[in-house]
Amino acid sequence: MNRKLLFPAVAAGAVVASTFVATPASAHGYVSNPPSRQAQCAQGIVSGCGPVQYEPQSVEAPKGSMQCSGGNAQFAQLNDNNKGWRVTSVGSSATFNWVLTARHSTSTWEYFIGGSRIAVFDDGGRQPGATVSHNVNFGGRTGRQTVLARWNVADTPMAFYACIDLQIGGGGNPPVTNPPTTPPTTRPPTTPPTQPTTPPAQGGTWAAGTAYAVGSTVTYGGATYRCRLAHTALTGWEPPNVPALWQRA
Repeated sequence: MNRKLLFPAVAAGAVVASTFVATPASAHGYVSNPPSRQAQCAQGIVSGCGPVQYEPQSVEAPKGSMQCSGGNAQFAQLNDNNKGWRVTSVGSSATFNWVLTARHSTSTWEYFIGGSRIAVFDDGGRQPGATVSHNVNFGGRTGRQTVLARWNVADTPMAFYACIDLQIGGGGNPPVTNPPTTPPTTRPPTTPPTQPTTPPAQGGTWAAGTAYAVGSTVTYGGATYRCRLAHTALTGWEPPNVPALWQRA
């Protein structure tokens, strides 16, 4: 190879490689209601959760795991069944609501109890909306159960995981309908945000790219909304579109 061409080629390759390494991981998604284990950590219901309390949407690991963490050691606290997770009381079926912070094309959504798959929803590679809901029948199971929800991305070998603790048929802790009004102490996330952020807004107009804390209020479309879960707003997450994040005041 011509030596005059070698250095520019190598330099260009190094720039591409460094750009790839420096690219921040996208945010993704998790089950917000009934409150999954990572949702409880993010809301301050359960403490000592590690990084997942700041990024509940990031429990990503290769497909096929049956662990609440997906086998991702960074979120191993989610596998601890003795951590005092809040148990939601449900009937013979329940609707699981996902909040998606990056809308990856999807192959399937799967739900498991005790290693047995109880439901599957096939999206056929389509891109989901900002929120997704599935009604799952528990097939006659009763009592204290942990549901593993798995979101399988269509175009990568990865999946996103969430565990939800339920008391099927009644009993258990009262269901959680709203996050606490005081958010947990925050620190910068372990991965940089995908968009620039600005300080939490109070009483302003909703805007993508703004970081909102629990209790922040915004106006949108002539109505006022109160933030239910701390997040950085993205286009498509307008308050009327994501009731898991915003409650009309």
